[in-house]
Amino acid sequence: MSMLRRDFLKSASAVGIASAVPLASAQTPASRPTTRPESPGMIYRNLGTTGERVSAIGLGGYHIGKSPDADASIRLIRSAIDAGITFMDNCWDYNDGISEVRMGHALRDGYRQKVFLMTKMDGRTKESYNKQLEQSLGRLQTDIIDLVQFHEVIRMEDPDRIFAPGGALEAAVAARQAGKIRYIGFTGHKDPAVHLRMLEMAQKHNFHLDTVQMPINVMDAHFRSFTKEVLPVALKQGVGVLAMKTFGDHFILDSKTVEPMEALHYGLTQPVSVVITGIDSPQILDQALTAAKTFKPLSETQVTALLDRTKDAASEGRFELFKTSSRFDGTAANPKWLG
Repeated sequence: MSMLRRDFLKSASAVGIASAVPLASAQTPASRPTTRPESPGMIYRNLGTTGERVSAIGLGGYHIGKSPDADASIRLIRSAIDAGITFMDNCWDYNDGISEVRMGHALRDGYRQKVFLMTKMDGRTKESYNKQLEQSLGRLQTDIIDLVQFHEVIRMEDPDRIFAPGGALEAAVAARQAGKIRYIGFTGHKDPAVHLRMLEMAQKHNFHLDTVQMPINVMDAHFRSFTKEVLPVALKQGVGVLAMKTFGDHFILDSKTVEPMEALHYGLTQPVSVVITGIDSPQILDQALTAAKTFKPLSETQVTALLDRTKDAASEGRFELFKTSSRFDGTAANPKWLG
């Protein structure tokens, strides 16, 4: 508990830390991809049209803030990086900032240069986005974040708020011009219609989104399918796709219709840049690494058989609770975060 308290105090004071973080040069780095070390046994893919190469397995940020042992979480992050995982996921609101604090510590001693660092902002206004971004920069102990995504775009009005005058997009573009962030994307897990609205708004405003993060798993095809409805549109627009909810937290595995390795290989078979998966122990890290080492794209016959096996269980989103309940909606529980 004392470790959690220290994590929390560090998170709470991060806004003060951020003011001391020097800014990178005021460039437009989106056209300047960064080269990182690559390891045998890991898969690397292009991130949309950014020119960046990242690991096809991404380390999910939420789970690293849950353990009461901060040092163990930091060791786990570094072990993942040492094994070739270069894509780091996080969010301003994960575990009251503890996840970012721990990742910031893990990325010291030369590790920051080895990874593509992503985090997310809940703020929908320019003011709230800027405040959260400064906190994240401080917690992550970096002067530039590779990718910042608008988090939990799950309501039909969210895209309009983000693109409105004085909205979060203005802050993101200004932060990119100032050299604080490199790429801009968005996430969501509720309904494909909201994602399509966001992509439509981007085109309307002549703005290119670099990434989109969304549920892609063995049950998604049967209910409010992001894979069927959003993935083709994103690919057509050159938006890098980040897959999440591979296991639907643990609920998809609880259905007993699919094994972890099958679920990971299904995600990796899709035309996505990264499959982001929660890693909270050395055993789960080994599972993710094994999935990469043993991966061969599933054939059309294998995909069909897998989807047939999950069809009944997937009915009405029974095991995709992020689509059908507010269980995973951090911003619903804390609307003040939106600004």
